[in-house]
Amino acid sequence: MYKKIGMLGGKDSILPFKGLGIDVFPTSDLEEAKQQIKAMADDYGIIFITERVAEQLEDTIAQYDSKPTPAIIPIPSSTGSLGIGMDRIQQNVEKAIGMNILDD
Repeated sequence: MYKKIGMLGGKDSILPFKGLGIDVFPTSDLEEAKQQIKAMADDYGIIFITERVAEQLEDTIAQYDSKPTPAIIPIPSSTGSLGIGMDRIQQNVEKAIGMNILDD
């Protein structure tokens, strides 16, 4: 059984992804975003979340770090990148292979 791909964040940042077949969930407050992640956890294999929302929901996202799904991946919002997504990728690579191979 295939799992879905979803996206959570500010409306302006995520609506363009609807055209790619990704389920989008605009959120306007943090409690709503937290509940939406919990609701998506069983059916979604990948949840993209804007960095601006992700930085405020670190504890909620951390609950899923040790589970195979969903993979919660921070991406830049329409206002630009905070570097959170790349930092998270570097941490996961280092955890998986024991060293960071992504640094310049």
